[in-house]
Amino acid sequence: MKAITITKFIKFIVFCTLLISPFLLFSQEAEAEEQDAQKFSISGTVDAYYRANLNSANSGDNYSAPGSSFANLPGFSLGMVNAIVSYEGEKVGFVGDLVFGPRGTDAIFASPMYSATGDIVNQLYIYWNVSEKVRLTFGNFNTFLGYEVISPSANFNYSTSYLFSYGPFSHTGLKADFDLGDDWSAMLAIMNPTDLTEFNPNGKYAYGAQLGYSGQFLNFLADDGAFEVDFTGGFDLTDDLFLGINAAYFDGSDDIGFAGVALYPQLQTSENFTVGLRGEYFTEIENFGAIGTGVEDSSVLALTLTGSATIGDLILKPELRLDSASDDAFLDSDGDPIKSLSSFLVAAIYSF
Repeated sequence: MKAITITKFIKFIVFCTLLISPFLLFSQEAEAEEQDAQKFSISGTVDAYYRANLNSANSGDNYSAPGSSFANLPGFSLGMVNAIVSYEGEKVGFVGDLVFGPRGTDAIFASPMYSATGDIVNQLYIYWNVSEKVRLTFGNFNTFLGYEVISPSANFNYSTSYLFSYGPFSHTGLKADFDLGDDWSAMLAIMNPTDLTEFNPNGKYAYGAQLGYSGQFLNFLADDGAFEVDFTGGFDLTDDLFLGINAAYFDGSDDIGFAGVALYPQLQTSENFTVGLRGEYFTEIENFGAIGTGVEDSSVLALTLTGSATIGDLILKPELRLDSASDDAFLDSDGDPIKSLSSFLVAAIYSF
């Protein structure tokens, strides 16, 4: 009787094992799929804003705006939809970054050069982690120069600086990033001419380099006789006070260029609200054309006060801006030239 009981028990164990095996296999497959889903992601932003001049016309031929990029349209205006599809593998991965709307069109102004859809590609690159210390990136990537970026959610101020607006936006080529240890990093790149992101139309190439230490970066770009040197960094002065810094010098062809510096103090007043000021001085070399005065060696002091309120995945940014130029760069409501322009905007940015 004991032997029969043991035999039945063994048969029962085998039966239960066979019964639950498909469920265990399904669970393992589901776990693997979940891990893959964590590596594969879709993210992005949607933004819109309202802008009004305080000492100039808000429509018609007398309408004025700062010489910087993106947030320059009057009244209720659109930013862009930014959709980013990415896969992060242990060794290899990719990023496909698409933009739709006025901000996106401004950001990739040099496209389309070839494809009918070229004006929606902000970034499109593949990367390979050759080792724990070396990563190769191949394709179209946003620039490594400057403090600000194209994405409105990654900038503190909604409107952008002159330094950002007249530096490069994107590059297409091959870059190598190196982790040198002890908070040091380096980067070397060979790329198409600046902002020519779909293919190389003239057989010339640009060269980039970066040296970084603990969040401070010194950047170099050489492009067909022109060159730019740029410093980007920042420091936590206290637990609630941060100071960002950007300084750049650009020497272009025909002896034109620019130089400038921007400071970004930002004070977190509560868990969901931060206030910040961007103070920027930007000067042209010869008649670079950024400020729009038509006068050689013009300069502008731009002060931008921005609040940033977070409500879940939504960020609201009210902003006051004063651009004061050394020469007549703007128009008042009557169409008369003036040296300064004051404006207000409020932006809404949703991140997903």
